Amino acid sequence: MSYLNPHHPTPAVIDAEHLARQRAFSERTFGPGSRTDGVIDHIRKELKEVEAAPDDLSEWVDVVILALDGAWRAGHEPQQIIDAIVAKQAKNEARIWPDWRTAKPGQAIEHDRTADAP
Repeated sequence: MSYLNPHHPTPAVIDAEHLARQRAFSERTFGPGSRTDGVIDHIRKELKEVEAAPDDLSEWVDVVILALDGAWRAGHEPQQIIDAIVAKQAKNEARIWPDWRTAKPGQAIEHDRTADAP
């Protein structure tokens, strides 16, 4: 399945320029400032929508957009956010994880915290 925009025949890219555009829209639409409580409240509402329709990609994307909104509102620049995502993925890949087949369905699978630095 392709998610290409018919007006843009090349695949879309989420980069620092895109995040700056998202920030400008959000600030213009929802106002300036951290709005932490409001962003978290909105994420909670969106998570209920994900629970109701877990196969609906647009509901998952709403959570992603809100998380990015919260990150810039917390004072982080677009490239810092991208760098943090890449670094966190690398950190997760380096962690020790239990065999997913032994996990209880419906519960989070946590990494082995004994290897974490204090």
